[in-house]
Amino acid sequence: MVSAASSDVAPRTTALRIATGVTVAAVAAVAANTLIALLAVAAGASADFRPLQPGTYIGLTVVGVLAGAAGWAGVRRWSRRPAGVLRPLVPAAVLVSLLPDVALLRTDLQPHTSGLAVAALMAMHVATAAVAVPAFARALPLPR
Repeated sequence: MVSAASSDVAPRTTALRIATGVTVAAVAAVAANTLIALLAVAAGASADFRPLQPGTYIGLTVVGVLAGAAGWAGVRRWSRRPAGVLRPLVPAAVLVSLLPDVALLRTDLQPHTSGLAVAALMAMHVATAAVAVPAFARALPLPR
């Protein structure tokens, strides 16, 4: 008999384990993003910058965690070597998520935009990934 740890098959997980892991990731990411927003405003970013307001970033953080979990699960399910796919994919996805933030500096679409506010927004994207990836690795472990 071959154990899951030594095979190329992803270990089995329960729906409860997955739901718990994704929920923990979402709650931790929201907490991290709340801290980043508070620090940015305390440092001089405008409290009127919508992306730094809880009504905006909480929902978007949860959507980002759910999208990340879906992507992780999809790669885990359909890739022969999910770790090899995720290793470059995760940083690439984070970098792509920063492009709209950078665009905010070049446009007048969002009132109260400043370099500090955009830097905080970018830090929120990185923080969400930094919290979510380890949670996904525990809830949806990859084959070894």
